[in-house]
Amino acid sequence: MVRCSRVLSRKYGNFIDNLRLFTRGGSGGMGYPRLGGEGGKGGDVWVVAHNKMTLKQLKDKYPMKRFVAGEGANSRVSALKGSKGKDCEIPVPVGISVTDENGKIIGELNKEKERILVAEGGLGGKLFTNFLPLKGQKRVIHLDLKLIADVGLVGFPNAGKSSLLSQISHAKPAIADYAFTTLKPELGKIMYNDFKQISVADLPGLIEGAHVNKGMGHKFLKHIERTKQLLFVVDISGFQLSSQTQYRTAFETIILLTKELELYKEEVQTKPALLAVNKMDLPDAQDKFRVLMKQLQNPKDFLHLFEKNMIPARTMEFQHIIPISAITREGIDELKNCIRKSLDEHANQENDAYHKKQLLNLQVSNTVSYSEPQSKNALTSSRMDRI
Repeated sequence: MVRCSRVLSRKYGNFIDNLRLFTRGGSGGMGYPRLGGEGGKGGDVWVVAHNKMTLKQLKDKYPMKRFVAGEGANSRVSALKGSKGKDCEIPVPVGISVTDENGKIIGELNKEKERILVAEGGLGGKLFTNFLPLKGQKRVIHLDLKLIADVGLVGFPNAGKSSLLSQISHAKPAIADYAFTTLKPELGKIMYNDFKQISVADLPGLIEGAHVNKGMGHKFLKHIERTKQLLFVVDISGFQLSSQTQYRTAFETIILLTKELELYKEEVQTKPALLAVNKMDLPDAQDKFRVLMKQLQNPKDFLHLFEKNMIPARTMEFQHIIPISAITREGIDELKNCIRKSLDEHANQENDAYHKKQLLNLQVSNTVSYSEPQSKNALTSSRMDRI
């Protein structure tokens, strides 16, 4: 049963990545004291992942949402054991993290048909409840979507991420000559000649202080967590958000982006990363690129230029650094090849690690199985010695 209640959501345009809703398990059925009959258990409320579902579809279908499972059947003469109440399923997209009202994680759904129990039905009336039914569990839950993509684009506003996404995929994000063009995440797919597809997420641009929720803040950073690798996109000319903020060179931009990731969650900083240096069609771009490469080869030699609180504990080590122009398409094909090569290498490393772990488990299992008969023989031998 689905009834109406209040739903809170956070959205950007038509994109919704957070919903707050009320759930309640069904009440149990009445027992039958005279004959010792037991009432049926109330139905449970489940959150179930579906590939073709979005939080917007969920909200549109049930604008004000209250999920209540069915009640258990009462015990009666013709059926002393009451039947269980009907379960209630909440369809959600893959990539959902479910938390309670206190922020405690109940579970995550990363694959089609995965499910999480969020509100359990009450017990039916029976002897130890004096044949009185119990009410179902009440719970307010938060559904938090974190996009799952192979590559996440990281950069300050106006670095050219949207232009780049439109060049490497079939996505058509909004593009304009001002900061914060991207107000909602955009997903695109890189298509290769052998039909291989790689998903790329263009996420709202960071600004200094994003880790404490300035600008798009956590609305952006949380989506990075489930990408397999990061693609830093920086403007070779540097970045300045407004006339009131400090100008940053391309090198300073990279250091500050790294620091923001570190302050948000250190594990994010350990993901494999590539660097696309954009807008190489601008005047003096080649000279600036040579300076940037020198700085990236020995970043510690230039960290004295930063305030202490702006220096990351570890600097990013990029697997590939590719100069590009999203306008002239310079370096775009090379970038697409590097993205695939990096992902393939990472996948091979994960497979090798998995096979090594399986082999180790097999060796341990064999060692245990061989040791058991030996211990029995030793026991038999010791008995014979006593005889």
